[in-house]
Amino acid sequence: MSTKPVASLLTLGCARNEVDSEELAARLKADGWQVADADQSGDVVVVNTCGFVAAAKQESIDQILEAADSNVPVVAVGCLAERYGKELAAELPEAAAVIGFDGYEGLPETLRRISAGERPASHTPQDRRELLPISPVDRPDVVVPPGHGKSPAVDLPGSVLRSRLDNSPVAPLKIASGCDRRCSFCAIPRFRGSFLSRRPSEILDEARWLADQGVRELVLVSENSTSYGKDLGQPRLLETLLTELGEVPNIERIRVSYLQPAETRLTLIETMAAIPTVANYFDLSFQHASENLLRRMRRFGGTDSFLELIAHIRKLAPEAGIRSNVIVGFPGETEADVVELQRFLELAELDAVGVFGYSVEDGTEAAELSGELDPDEVNARVENMTSIVEHLASGRAEQRIGSVTEMLVTASGPDGSVGSGEFQGPEDGDLSVPEAVSTGQFVPVRLVSSSGVDLVGEVVEGWPNRRYSPLR
Repeated sequence: MSTKPVASLLTLGCARNEVDSEELAARLKADGWQVADADQSGDVVVVNTCGFVAAAKQESIDQILEAADSNVPVVAVGCLAERYGKELAAELPEAAAVIGFDGYEGLPETLRRISAGERPASHTPQDRRELLPISPVDRPDVVVPPGHGKSPAVDLPGSVLRSRLDNSPVAPLKIASGCDRRCSFCAIPRFRGSFLSRRPSEILDEARWLADQGVRELVLVSENSTSYGKDLGQPRLLETLLTELGEVPNIERIRVSYLQPAETRLTLIETMAAIPTVANYFDLSFQHASENLLRRMRRFGGTDSFLELIAHIRKLAPEAGIRSNVIVGFPGETEADVVELQRFLELAELDAVGVFGYSVEDGTEAAELSGELDPDEVNARVENMTSIVEHLASGRAEQRIGSVTEMLVTASGPDGSVGSGEFQGPEDGDLSVPEAVSTGQFVPVRLVSSSGVDLVGEVVEGWPNRRYSPLR
C-alpha cells in the first residue's frame, strides 16, 4: 500500500487555470505526492479559484466551503487567492491557507506542513503590475530580486512543468501570462501582472510533450493572444509560432483563443487561414459594439470596424467559426447602446456569444464611473441579451446544416460519438454522430440537424483529406 500523501485538486475558472493546475500537479508529483480528482478523498484539498467576476468569486467561495466539509485541510490557490490573500483568509477561516502565485514553487512543502497541523501565513496581495511579470513557467531568464521570497524549486524531471489531469485529446497550451491593456472594467492586470510571452522553444517543447500524451488538438490560451511576442520585440511572433506548431507531429488541430479585435492584424488572419492545422476559428473579444460605451471601457472599435474584420475573415475562410463575449449593464450604458449591440450581433452572425452582466471590480477605473445601473436592470439586460444571442446562434447552427466539417471525437460509446467541429470551440456546443469512432480520431462529418448550438451529423466515408482517420 502506498504511503504517499494525497492532494485532491479542484480547478475552477478558465483554461489558463487548467494549465496552472497541471503545473501544480507536476510539482506535487515530483515531490512524492499523489494527485487525485476533487471528488476523491485526500490528505488535503487544493481549490484553484477564479477571481474574474462576481459570480466566479462566489462559486470559488462556495467550493471552498463545500470542500471544508470533508474534514481535511482546504487550501485556496489561484486568482481569488492571489487577489485577496489575507482578506480572504480572514473571511474564510475554513481555509487552512490562502496561497498566492509566488507560493506555487513551495506548495508541496507547504501542504506537508498543513497536513501536520500547521497554519502558514496567508498571501499578502500586491499590485502585480508593480512587480516582476508572472512567468507561465519558471523561466530561467526572469531574475527574482532579493526579498521576493521565492521558494527553492523541487527537482522536476524533464523540461515540461506539467502533469495531465485527464486523457482528453484536447488540451490548453499557455503561450503567455498577464496583460498590458487597461480595460476599465478588468482587474486581471492587477493580480496576473504585466504581459509576458513564453519563449517559442518552451511552447514547442510542451506541444511535443502533449502530443506524446495523446493530445491531438491544442487550444492556445493567454490573457491576450494577439499581444504574443510584443514584449520580445517581435509583434508578429504569433504568426511564426503557428507555423512551427503546425509542424509538430501528431498535433492535427490548433485553435487560437483570446484575440483582441483592435490588435488582430490582417496578416495574422491570413496566416491562420493558410495553415492547414490551424482551425478556421476566431475567438474575438468584442465586449460591446457601441463606440461611446467601448471608449468608456478603454477599448477601441465599434460596429463598422468589427464587421469589416469579420468580413475579412469570411472572405478568406467562409466556413470559419467566430465566437465572442459581451458585457451589458456597464456604467452609462443607454438603451441606444443596447440597441446598437443587438444590431451588431444580428449583422455579425456569430457562432457563439457569452453574455456577462457588469459587476463592480475592486480597484478598476469602472468602479469610479458615474451612471451605475441598478442590479435588477443589469440582470434584465443580461436575460434579454442572452435570449437574443441564443436565437441568433441557433440560427447560425441551422445555416451550417448540409456542410461538411472535421470532427475531433472526444468521447465515444455504443450509442455514438461526441466531439467538436472545426468551427466549435471547447464551450461552443457539441457535435454528435451515431457512429462509434475512437476517441482522438478526426473524421469528416456532414451536418444533418441542430438543436440550439448543438449539431448532429453523419460520418462521410471516403472524404479526401489526409487528416481523417479510418473508422474503427
